[in-house]
Amino acid sequence: MYMVESKAGAIVCMLFSLFFLGTWPAIMTLLERRGRPPQHTYLDYTMTNLLAAIIIAFTLGEFGDARPNFVYQLTELKDNWPSVLFAMAGGVVLSIGNLATQYAWAFVGLSVTEVISSSITVVIGSTFNYFLDDKINKAEILFPGIACFLVAVGLGSAVHSSNAADNKAKLNNLPSDSKPGTRATFIPTSCETLPENGIKDPEVGNDTVGKLKAGTAGFLVEIENRRSIKVFGKSILIGLAITFFAGVCFSLFSPAFNLATNDQWHALKKGVPHLIVYTAFFYFSVSGFVIALILNIRFLFSPILDTHRSSFKAYLNDWNGRGWALLAGLLCGFGNGLQFMGGQAAGYAAADAVQALPLVSTFWGILLFGEYRKSSRRTYILLVSMLSMFIVAVAVLMASAGHRK
Repeated sequence: MYMVESKAGAIVCMLFSLFFLGTWPAIMTLLERRGRPPQHTYLDYTMTNLLAAIIIAFTLGEFGDARPNFVYQLTELKDNWPSVLFAMAGGVVLSIGNLATQYAWAFVGLSVTEVISSSITVVIGSTFNYFLDDKINKAEILFPGIACFLVAVGLGSAVHSSNAADNKAKLNNLPSDSKPGTRATFIPTSCETLPENGIKDPEVGNDTVGKLKAGTAGFLVEIENRRSIKVFGKSILIGLAITFFAGVCFSLFSPAFNLATNDQWHALKKGVPHLIVYTAFFYFSVSGFVIALILNIRFLFSPILDTHRSSFKAYLNDWNGRGWALLAGLLCGFGNGLQFMGGQAAGYAAADAVQALPLVSTFWGILLFGEYRKSSRRTYILLVSMLSMFIVAVAVLMASAGHRK
Protein backbone atom coordinates (compact mmCIF):
# COMPACT_ATOMS: atom_id res chain seq x y z
CA MET A 1 0.00 0.00 0.00
CA TYR A 2 1.09 3.58 -0.57
CA MET A 3 1.49 5.75 2.52
CA VAL A 4 2.19 9.48 2.75
CA GLU A 5 5.22 9.69 5.05
CA SER A 6 6.45 13.28 4.81
CA LYS A 7 5.05 16.58 6.02
CA ALA A 8 5.43 18.02 2.51
CA GLY A 9 3.45 15.13 1.02
CA ALA A 10 0.72 15.62 3.60
CA ILE A 11 0.43 19.31 2.74
CA VAL A 12 0.15 18.52 -0.97
CA CYS A 13 -2.68 16.10 -0.17
CA MET A 14 -4.43 18.78 1.89
CA LEU A 15 -4.13 21.39 -0.85
CA PHE A 16 -5.66 19.11 -3.48
CA SER A 17 -8.33 18.10 -1.00
CA LEU A 18 -9.11 21.75 -0.32
CA PHE A 19 -9.62 22.40 -4.03
CA PHE A 20 -11.84 19.34 -4.58
CA LEU A 21 -13.96 19.83 -1.45
CA GLY A 22 -14.46 23.49 -2.26
CA THR A 23 -15.54 22.82 -5.85
CA TRP A 24 -18.23 20.14 -5.57
CA PRO A 25 -20.65 22.31 -3.51
CA ALA A 26 -20.62 24.94 -6.27
CA ILE A 27 -21.63 22.29 -8.81
CA MET A 28 -24.47 21.00 -6.63
CA THR A 29 -25.73 24.54 -5.99
CA LEU A 30 -25.74 25.32 -9.71
CA LEU A 31 -27.88 22.25 -10.44
CA GLU A 32 -30.39 23.21 -7.74
CA ARG A 33 -30.73 26.70 -9.24
CA ARG A 34 -31.29 25.08 -12.61
CA GLY A 35 -34.35 23.38 -11.14
CA ARG A 36 -33.04 19.81 -10.86
CA PRO A 37 -34.66 17.98 -7.91
CA PRO A 38 -32.15 17.70 -5.04
CA GLN A 39 -33.07 14.03 -4.56
CA HIS A 40 -31.97 13.25 -8.14
CA THR A 41 -28.73 15.19 -7.78
CA TYR A 42 -27.76 13.57 -4.49
CA LEU A 43 -28.50 10.05 -5.72
CA ASP A 44 -26.15 10.60 -8.67
CA TYR A 45 -23.56 12.22 -6.43
CA THR A 46 -23.52 9.38 -3.91
CA MET A 47 -22.88 6.75 -6.61
CA THR A 48 -19.60 8.28 -7.76
CA ASN A 49 -18.66 9.28 -4.23
CA LEU A 50 -18.53 5.57 -3.38
CA LEU A 51 -16.78 4.83 -6.69
CA ALA A 52 -13.94 7.19 -5.70
CA ALA A 53 -13.37 5.25 -2.48
CA ILE A 54 -13.32 1.95 -4.37
CA ILE A 55 -10.77 3.30 -6.87
CA ILE A 56 -8.52 4.60 -4.08
CA ALA A 57 -8.77 1.33 -2.10
CA PHE A 58 -7.95 -1.00 -5.01
CA THR A 59 -5.08 1.15 -6.31
CA LEU A 60 -3.22 2.93 -3.50
CA GLY A 61 -4.45 0.40 -0.95
CA GLU A 62 -2.92 -2.48 -2.95
CA PHE A 63 0.25 -0.69 -4.07
CA GLY A 64 3.42 -2.64 -3.24
CA ASP A 65 3.89 -5.72 -1.05
CA ALA A 66 3.44 -4.13 2.38
CA ARG A 67 1.05 -5.80 4.80
CA PRO A 68 -1.60 -5.37 5.93
CA ASN A 69 -3.09 -4.09 2.68
CA PHE A 70 -6.68 -3.29 1.79
CA VAL A 71 -7.85 -6.71 0.61
CA TYR A 72 -6.16 -8.50 3.52
CA GLN A 73 -7.96 -6.32 6.06
CA LEU A 74 -11.33 -6.96 4.41
CA THR A 75 -10.95 -10.60 5.43
CA GLU A 76 -10.13 -9.71 9.05
CA LEU A 77 -13.52 -8.25 9.99
CA LYS A 78 -13.90 -10.60 12.95
CA ASP A 79 -10.85 -8.96 14.57
CA ASN A 80 -11.03 -5.33 13.48
CA TRP A 81 -14.79 -4.76 13.65
CA PRO A 82 -14.58 -2.10 16.43
CA SER A 83 -12.48 0.11 14.16
CA VAL A 84 -14.80 -0.65 11.25
CA LEU A 85 -17.74 0.61 13.30
CA PHE A 86 -15.92 3.88 14.04
CA ALA A 87 -15.22 4.33 10.33
CA MET A 88 -18.84 3.60 9.41
CA ALA A 89 -20.12 6.00 12.05
CA GLY A 90 -17.96 8.72 10.51
CA GLY A 91 -19.37 7.96 7.07
CA VAL A 92 -22.95 8.19 8.35
CA VAL A 93 -22.53 11.62 9.99
CA LEU A 94 -20.66 13.03 6.98
CA SER A 95 -23.33 11.81 4.56
CA ILE A 96 -26.12 13.29 6.68
CA GLY A 97 -24.20 16.55 6.96
CA ASN A 98 -23.65 16.74 3.19
CA LEU A 99 -27.32 16.00 2.57
CA ALA A 100 -28.34 18.75 4.99
CA THR A 101 -26.09 21.34 3.36
CA GLN A 102 -27.71 20.66 -0.01
CA TYR A 103 -30.86 22.28 1.39
CA ALA A 104 -29.00 24.90 3.45
CA TRP A 105 -27.27 26.25 0.31
CA ALA A 106 -30.66 27.28 -1.06
CA PHE A 107 -31.80 29.04 2.11
CA VAL A 108 -28.59 30.61 3.41
CA GLY A 109 -26.38 30.74 0.32
CA LEU A 110 -23.29 28.77 -0.70
CA SER A 111 -20.61 30.96 0.86
CA VAL A 112 -22.26 31.51 4.25
CA THR A 113 -23.35 27.88 4.62
CA GLU A 114 -19.81 26.70 4.01
CA VAL A 115 -18.30 29.32 6.33
CA ILE A 116 -20.55 28.44 9.28
CA SER A 117 -20.43 24.65 8.87
CA SER A 118 -16.67 24.66 8.29
CA SER A 119 -15.98 26.82 11.31
CA ILE A 120 -17.96 24.50 13.57
CA THR A 121 -15.99 21.59 12.11
CA VAL A 122 -12.66 23.25 12.83
CA VAL A 123 -13.48 24.49 16.32
CA ILE A 124 -14.98 21.19 17.55
CA GLY A 125 -13.35 18.60 15.27
CA SER A 126 -9.82 19.98 15.35
CA THR A 127 -9.91 20.20 19.14
CA PHE A 128 -11.00 16.56 19.39
CA ASN A 129 -8.34 15.48 16.90
CA TYR A 130 -5.61 17.42 18.70
CA PHE A 131 -6.12 15.38 21.85
CA LEU A 132 -6.78 12.10 20.01
CA ASP A 133 -3.48 12.52 18.16
CA ASP A 134 -1.64 12.89 21.47
CA LYS A 135 -0.95 16.57 20.76
CA ILE A 136 1.39 15.93 17.81
CA ASN A 137 0.30 19.26 16.32
CA LYS A 138 1.89 22.46 17.61
CA ALA A 139 -0.68 23.96 19.96
CA GLU A 140 0.88 27.42 19.82
CA ILE A 141 0.15 27.44 16.06
CA LEU A 142 -2.96 25.24 15.87
CA PHE A 143 -5.20 27.20 18.23
CA PRO A 144 -4.40 30.65 16.75
CA GLY A 145 -5.38 29.06 13.42
CA ILE A 146 -8.70 28.01 14.92
CA ALA A 147 -9.13 31.58 16.18
CA CYS A 148 -8.59 32.84 12.62
CA PHE A 149 -11.48 30.67 11.50
CA LEU A 150 -13.70 32.22 14.15
CA VAL A 151 -12.81 35.70 12.91
CA ALA A 152 -13.56 34.61 9.35
CA VAL A 153 -16.95 33.32 10.52
CA GLY A 154 -17.84 36.75 11.85
CA LEU A 155 -16.69 38.38 8.62
CA GLY A 156 -18.64 35.83 6.58
CA SER A 157 -21.81 36.55 8.52
CA ALA A 158 -21.26 40.26 7.92
CA VAL A 159 -20.79 39.63 4.18
CA HIS A 160 -24.05 37.71 4.08
CA SER A 161 -25.95 40.37 6.04
CA SER A 162 -24.62 43.18 3.85
CA ASN A 163 -25.32 41.35 0.61
CA ALA A 164 -28.84 40.36 1.74
CA ALA A 165 -29.53 44.03 2.46
CA ASP A 166 -28.26 44.91 -1.04
CA ASN A 167 -30.60 42.34 -2.60
CA LYS A 168 -33.57 43.49 -0.55
CA ALA A 169 -33.01 47.05 -1.74
CA LYS A 170 -32.90 45.84 -5.34
CA LEU A 171 -36.20 43.95 -4.97
CA ASN A 172 -37.92 46.91 -3.34
CA ASN A 173 -37.26 48.90 -6.52
CA LEU A 174 -39.05 46.37 -8.71
CA PRO A 175 -42.54 47.17 -10.02
CA SER A 176 -45.16 45.30 -7.98
CA ASP A 177 -46.19 43.15 -10.94
CA SER A 178 -42.61 41.97 -11.42
CA LYS A 179 -42.14 40.66 -7.91
CA PRO A 180 -42.50 36.98 -7.06
CA GLY A 181 -45.83 35.74 -5.84
CA THR A 182 -44.65 35.33 -2.27
CA ARG A 183 -43.14 38.03 -0.12
CA ALA A 184 -39.37 37.79 0.12
CA THR A 185 -38.44 38.00 3.79
CA PHE A 186 -34.92 36.74 3.09
CA ILE A 187 -32.82 36.89 -0.04
CA PRO A 188 -30.11 34.19 -0.04
CA THR A 189 -26.70 34.91 -1.47
CA SER A 190 -26.94 31.90 -3.77
CA CYS A 191 -29.80 33.46 -5.74
CA GLU A 192 -27.44 35.77 -7.56
CA THR A 193 -24.67 33.58 -8.83
CA LEU A 194 -24.93 33.00 -12.56
CA PRO A 195 -23.27 34.35 -15.73
CA GLU A 196 -24.03 37.89 -16.78
CA ASN A 197 -25.68 36.87 -20.06
CA GLY A 198 -27.96 34.32 -18.50
CA ILE A 199 -27.67 30.77 -17.22
CA LYS A 200 -25.97 28.28 -19.47
CA ASP A 201 -27.39 24.79 -19.41
CA PRO A 202 -24.96 22.54 -17.50
CA GLU A 203 -25.13 19.82 -20.17
CA VAL A 204 -25.35 21.55 -23.53
CA GLY A 205 -24.04 24.99 -22.62
CA ASN A 206 -26.20 26.96 -25.03
CA ASP A 207 -29.58 27.52 -23.39
CA THR A 208 -29.90 30.76 -21.41
CA VAL A 209 -32.38 32.00 -18.90
CA GLY A 210 -33.36 35.33 -20.33
CA LYS A 211 -30.84 38.10 -20.88
CA LEU A 212 -30.94 39.51 -17.36
CA LYS A 213 -27.69 40.82 -15.92
CA ALA A 214 -26.30 39.11 -12.84
CA GLY A 215 -26.98 41.02 -9.66
CA THR A 216 -30.12 42.81 -10.85
CA ALA A 217 -33.51 42.50 -9.14
CA GLY A 218 -35.06 40.83 -12.17
CA PHE A 219 -32.25 38.30 -12.15
CA LEU A 220 -32.99 37.39 -8.51
CA VAL A 221 -36.66 36.84 -9.29
CA GLU A 222 -35.83 34.76 -12.36
CA ILE A 223 -33.61 32.44 -10.31
CA GLU A 224 -36.30 32.01 -7.66
CA ASN A 225 -38.79 31.04 -10.34
CA ARG A 226 -36.50 28.35 -11.74
CA ARG A 227 -34.87 26.81 -8.68
CA SER A 228 -36.07 23.52 -7.21
CA ILE A 229 -36.05 24.62 -3.54
CA LYS A 230 -38.21 27.73 -3.15
CA VAL A 231 -36.95 30.09 -0.47
CA PHE A 232 -38.86 33.37 -0.85
CA GLY A 233 -41.24 33.92 2.04
CA LYS A 234 -39.53 31.38 4.31
CA SER A 235 -37.68 32.14 7.52
CA ILE A 236 -33.90 32.44 7.56
CA LEU A 237 -33.98 30.37 10.77
CA ILE A 238 -34.79 27.23 8.75
CA GLY A 239 -31.58 27.50 6.77
CA LEU A 240 -29.48 28.47 9.78
CA ALA A 241 -30.81 25.53 11.81
CA ILE A 242 -29.95 23.13 8.96
CA THR A 243 -26.50 24.72 8.62
CA PHE A 244 -25.65 24.38 12.31
CA PHE A 245 -26.90 20.78 12.29
CA ALA A 246 -24.64 20.05 9.31
CA GLY A 247 -21.69 21.69 11.06
CA VAL A 248 -22.09 19.44 14.10
CA CYS A 249 -22.21 16.37 11.81
CA PHE A 250 -19.05 17.52 10.00
CA SER A 251 -17.23 18.08 13.30
CA LEU A 252 -17.66 14.40 14.24
CA PHE A 253 -16.67 12.51 11.09
CA SER A 254 -12.93 13.26 11.22
CA PRO A 255 -12.46 12.28 14.90
CA ALA A 256 -14.41 9.06 14.19
CA PHE A 257 -12.09 8.28 11.26
CA ASN A 258 -9.10 9.11 13.46
CA LEU A 259 -10.28 6.55 16.03
CA ALA A 260 -10.82 3.99 13.26
CA THR A 261 -7.23 4.22 12.01
CA ASN A 262 -5.31 4.83 15.24
CA ASP A 263 -7.39 3.07 17.94
CA GLN A 264 -6.67 5.62 20.65
CA TRP A 265 -9.43 4.11 22.81
CA HIS A 266 -7.83 0.63 22.55
CA ALA A 267 -10.96 -1.06 21.20
CA LEU A 268 -8.92 -3.63 19.26
CA LYS A 269 -7.47 -6.72 20.87
CA LYS A 270 -3.73 -6.72 21.47
CA GLY A 271 -1.80 -7.62 18.33
CA VAL A 272 -4.59 -6.76 15.87
CA PRO A 273 -3.25 -4.28 13.26
CA HIS A 274 -4.90 -0.88 13.04
CA LEU A 275 -7.05 -0.23 9.99
CA ILE A 276 -5.05 1.36 7.20
CA VAL A 277 -6.46 4.59 5.75
CA TYR A 278 -7.76 2.88 2.61
CA THR A 279 -9.71 0.15 4.43
CA ALA A 280 -11.20 2.66 6.85
CA PHE A 281 -12.12 4.99 3.96
CA PHE A 282 -13.83 2.12 2.12
CA TYR A 283 -16.06 1.25 5.10
CA PHE A 284 -16.56 4.97 5.74
CA SER A 285 -17.83 5.49 2.18
CA VAL A 286 -20.00 2.37 2.11
CA SER A 287 -21.92 3.46 5.21
CA GLY A 288 -22.32 6.97 3.81
CA PHE A 289 -23.61 5.53 0.56
CA VAL A 290 -26.18 3.32 2.30
CA ILE A 291 -27.61 6.09 4.51
CA ALA A 292 -27.74 8.52 1.57
CA LEU A 293 -29.53 5.94 -0.57
CA ILE A 294 -32.12 5.24 2.13
CA LEU A 295 -32.84 8.91 2.87
CA ASN A 296 -32.99 10.08 -0.74
CA ILE A 297 -35.24 7.24 -1.87
CA ARG A 298 -37.57 8.25 0.95
CA PHE A 299 -37.34 11.90 -0.13
CA LEU A 300 -38.31 10.91 -3.68
CA PHE A 301 -41.77 9.93 -2.45
CA SER A 302 -41.98 12.05 0.73
CA PRO A 303 -40.12 15.28 -0.11
CA ILE A 304 -39.17 17.85 2.52
CA LEU A 305 -39.22 21.68 2.52
CA ASP A 306 -41.92 21.83 -0.18
CA THR A 307 -39.77 20.26 -2.89
CA HIS A 308 -41.56 18.30 -5.61
CA ARG A 309 -42.42 14.64 -5.26
CA SER A 310 -40.64 12.37 -7.73
CA SER A 311 -40.33 8.68 -8.63
CA PHE A 312 -37.76 6.08 -9.70
CA LYS A 313 -38.87 6.48 -13.32
CA ALA A 314 -38.51 10.27 -13.20
CA TYR A 315 -35.06 9.93 -11.63
CA LEU A 316 -33.81 7.43 -14.19
CA ASN A 317 -35.06 9.60 -17.06
CA ASP A 318 -33.58 12.82 -15.65
CA TRP A 319 -30.31 13.32 -17.54
CA ASN A 320 -30.33 17.12 -17.27
CA GLY A 321 -27.23 17.87 -15.23
CA ARG A 322 -26.46 14.24 -14.39
CA GLY A 323 -22.89 14.49 -15.64
CA TRP A 324 -22.21 17.41 -13.31
CA ALA A 325 -23.74 15.58 -10.34
CA LEU A 326 -21.55 12.54 -11.05
CA LEU A 327 -18.49 14.80 -11.24
CA ALA A 328 -19.40 16.38 -7.88
CA GLY A 329 -19.44 12.92 -6.28
CA LEU A 330 -15.98 12.09 -7.62
CA LEU A 331 -14.55 15.40 -6.43
CA CYS A 332 -15.97 14.94 -2.94
CA GLY A 333 -14.83 11.31 -2.74
CA PHE A 334 -11.26 12.01 -3.82
CA GLY A 335 -11.19 15.14 -1.64
CA ASN A 336 -12.14 13.16 1.46
CA GLY A 337 -9.61 10.43 0.63
CA LEU A 338 -6.79 12.95 0.25
CA GLN A 339 -7.76 14.65 3.51
CA PHE A 340 -7.51 11.36 5.39
CA MET A 341 -4.20 10.45 3.74
CA GLY A 342 -2.74 13.80 4.78
CA GLY A 343 -4.22 13.53 8.26
CA GLN A 344 -2.72 10.11 8.88
CA ALA A 345 0.73 11.49 8.11
CA ALA A 346 0.61 14.95 9.70
CA GLY A 347 -2.24 14.78 12.22
CA TYR A 348 -5.96 15.06 11.63
CA ALA A 349 -6.15 18.42 13.40
CA ALA A 350 -3.83 19.94 10.77
CA ALA A 351 -5.74 18.15 7.99
CA ASP A 352 -8.85 20.04 9.10
CA ALA A 353 -7.27 22.98 7.26
CA VAL A 354 -9.27 21.73 4.28
CA GLN A 355 -12.29 23.19 6.07
CA ALA A 356 -11.13 26.48 4.55
CA LEU A 357 -13.07 25.20 1.54
CA PRO A 358 -15.39 28.28 1.61
CA LEU A 359 -12.38 30.10 0.17
CA VAL A 360 -12.62 27.91 -2.93
CA SER A 361 -16.44 27.89 -3.05
CA THR A 362 -16.54 31.68 -2.92
CA PHE A 363 -13.87 31.85 -5.62
CA TRP A 364 -15.99 29.72 -7.95
CA GLY A 365 -19.06 31.77 -7.13
CA ILE A 366 -17.31 35.01 -8.05
CA LEU A 367 -15.37 33.73 -11.07
CA LEU A 368 -17.96 31.52 -12.77
CA PHE A 369 -21.35 32.69 -11.56
CA GLY A 370 -20.87 36.42 -10.94
CA GLU A 371 -21.68 36.20 -7.23
CA TYR A 372 -21.79 39.56 -5.42
CA ARG A 373 -22.22 41.32 -8.76
CA LYS A 374 -23.59 44.85 -8.34
CA SER A 375 -23.24 44.71 -4.56
CA SER A 376 -22.32 47.66 -2.35
CA ARG A 377 -18.80 48.84 -1.56
CA ARG A 378 -19.27 47.68 2.05
CA THR A 379 -20.02 44.15 0.83
CA TYR A 380 -16.89 44.09 -1.31
CA ILE A 381 -14.68 45.26 1.58
CA LEU A 382 -16.11 42.59 3.88
CA LEU A 383 -15.73 39.94 1.18
CA VAL A 384 -12.04 40.70 0.67
CA SER A 385 -11.51 40.69 4.44
CA MET A 386 -13.21 37.30 4.79
CA LEU A 387 -11.17 35.72 2.01
CA SER A 388 -7.94 37.16 3.43
CA MET A 389 -8.69 35.72 6.86
CA PHE A 390 -9.43 32.31 5.35
CA ILE A 391 -6.05 32.36 3.57
CA VAL A 392 -4.35 33.12 6.89
CA ALA A 393 -6.39 30.39 8.66
CA VAL A 394 -5.49 27.61 6.23
CA ALA A 395 -1.82 28.62 6.24
CA VAL A 396 -1.63 28.62 10.04
CA LEU A 397 -3.38 25.26 10.41
CA MET A 398 -1.07 23.67 7.85
CA ALA A 399 1.93 25.14 9.66
CA SER A 400 0.81 23.33 12.82
CA ALA A 401 1.29 19.94 11.15
CA GLY A 402 3.38 17.48 13.10
CA HIS A 403 4.58 14.00 12.15
CA ARG A 404 2.99 10.80 13.38
CA LYS A 405 5.54 8.36 14.79
